[in-house]
Amino acid sequence: MNTHTLESKNVLIAGGGKNLGGLIARQVAAAGANVAIHYNSESSRSDAEATLAAVREAGATGAIFQGDLTSPAAVEKLFTEAEQALGTIDIALNTVGKVLRKPIVETTEGEYDEMFDVNAKAAYFFIKEAGKHLADNGKIITIVTALLAAFTDGYSTYAGGKSPVEHFTRAAAKEFADRGISVTAIAPGPMDTPFFYGQETPERVEFHKSQGMGNQLTQIEDIAPIVRFLASEGWWITGQTIFANGGYTTR
Repeated sequence: MNTHTLESKNVLIAGGGKNLGGLIARQVAAAGANVAIHYNSESSRSDAEATLAAVREAGATGAIFQGDLTSPAAVEKLFTEAEQALGTIDIALNTVGKVLRKPIVETTEGEYDEMFDVNAKAAYFFIKEAGKHLADNGKIITIVTALLAAFTDGYSTYAGGKSPVEHFTRAAAKEFADRGISVTAIAPGPMDTPFFYGQETPERVEFHKSQGMGNQLTQIEDIAPIVRFLASEGWWITGQTIFANGGYTTR
C-alpha cells in the first residue's frame, strides 16, 4: 500500500468537531481514512456528533473523544483512546486554538496563562504524544496563524502563544525524521468562522478582508486541501510553517 495516501489511514483531529477540523474530518473520511474526532467541552459535543455521523455515512470508522488538551494527561489519554478505537494513528492534526485581542497593559495573568496553555502548551504535548504514538511515516500538522508574520497591535498573547509552535515543529521534524514522520504547521489568515468575529469590529473585519486576494477572509475550504496534501503526497515537506492566507502576510 502507498504510505502517502489517505486510504485506510487512521487520522486523529484535535478540535475536529466543527469549523476547519470538522470539514477536514469529513474530507479525509471521504478519501478512505478513519477518523478520531476530539472536542473540548460539552458545548461542542453536538457538533462533534454531527461530524461523526458524516464520517460514518462516508463509510469510515469514527469515534469522538472529549478532553481539555491544556492537560498533558488529557492529551495522552486522547491518543491512547483513539488508538484503542481505530488502531495505530497515522496522521495527527491539531486545530485547537484560542484568540484574544487585548492591549498588553490590560491583559491579566490569568488571560496570559490561558492563552499560552491553549496555544502553546497543548500544541507541545500534542506533538509529544504524536511522536510517541504515531506509526512510522506518519504526519503531524498544527494550525497556527498568519499573525506570526504580522507587525500589529492587540494580539500579543495569540501570536505570542502560537509562535513557539514553529520551534516545536522544527525540533520534532528533526527528532522524528528517522521514522519518516513529517511535522508541519499551517498559518491561515483570519478565517471566516465564529472563532474570528468575536475579536473584531466591523471596520477591522473589512480591513482584514482588504488584505487578502479577492477582498475576502480565508475560508476553511482554502485550508483543508493543504492539510490533505501535507498528510499524503506532501509528506516531503517537513519542519515548515506554510503561510496560506491569500497574501495577508508573508516573510
